[in-house]
This record gives sequence, structure tokens and C-alpha cells, in this order.
Amino acid sequence: MNTFSSGVVLGVAALHVYFLVLEMFFWTKPLGRRVFGLTPEFALASKSLAANQGLYNGFLAAGLGWGVYAGPVDGHPVKIFFLGCVIMAGIFGAATAHRKILWVQAVPGAIALGLVCASR
Repeated sequence: MNTFSSGVVLGVAALHVYFLVLEMFFWTKPLGRRVFGLTPEFALASKSLAANQGLYNGFLAAGLGWGVYAGPVDGHPVKIFFLGCVIMAGIFGAATAHRKILWVQAVPGAIALGLVCASR
């Protein structure tokens, strides 16, 4: 069970690496504008804010990777902490930006958290 839950945690980490790439490098490009539904003007005006947001997503991915790398005993509280951060960020994003964030970020984080807790 621990191997499976760690795989799901790494999947959530991969999602956050994807968010990092979109927000830091593709925000003003056609792919980023299409994914986030942005006008070219808005994308350009908010580019630095998006890059900052992407960096935070990278920190979430790094923390989840650290939790998996640390192993089932030492990494357990690390995974719980960072998955909690992922869930809270997803809930906040859904409440303040777009409801889709709940399904794309918070729900996968909650599934992973449930699996991590069940693997103990």
C-alpha cells in the first residue's frame, strides 16, 4: 500500500511541476493563455505574478518528492504536511480564482492524503 500511495503522491508532485512550467514559462504563450483562458494583454501584465505562483507550485512538488524520498517512516509527516498545503491551496484557488482548481488540485491532493494515511 505504501508503494501505491507514494506513486500517487509523486503523481500530485508531477501535476505541480506541470503547473510550474505553465505558470513560469508558458503564461504568455498560446498554450498557457489557452489553459488559463487569458487575453494576451492580461497574460503580459500578470506575467511576474504567475511566475511567482509557479515557483510556489515547484516548492509543493519538491516537498512531496522529499516526503517520498525520506521513506515511509520519516517521510510520512512530510507528505501529510505538503498534501495539506496542496489541498488548502486548491480550496483557496477554487474560492478566489476558478472552481476548476478544486478538481485539478485539491481533489488529487485529498485522494493522495487519504492513501498516505491509510498506508500507516
